[in-house]
Amino acid sequence: MIRLLSLLFALPLFAHAEYRVYQYMVSPKTKQFVVNDSGARPQRSTLNPVAFIAYHGGNSAVDVTLMRSWMCPGYTGKKDFCPHPSEREVASE
Repeated sequence: MIRLLSLLFALPLFAHAEYRVYQYMVSPKTKQFVVNDSGARPQRSTLNPVAFIAYHGGNSAVDVTLMRSWMCPGYTGKKDFCPHPSEREVASE
């Protein structure tokens, strides 16, 4: 019984964190939402598509297209997102 309890307490030590990064193509739907005269622009975020649209003004404010997503290992509070796997392969060569 004690061995089972000690095993259960040791399991969290082997856990690892990861988070998903989404890359969107974002463009304003009307001129009132244009911040700096830019058209469509790529943007990375950890917000899922529904949360991203809601956070940035809803469907009436922005047009959002999900381009790709990938998993990043490690702590989710990092300031920079990890690069896409295809970008990592190019950088390592």
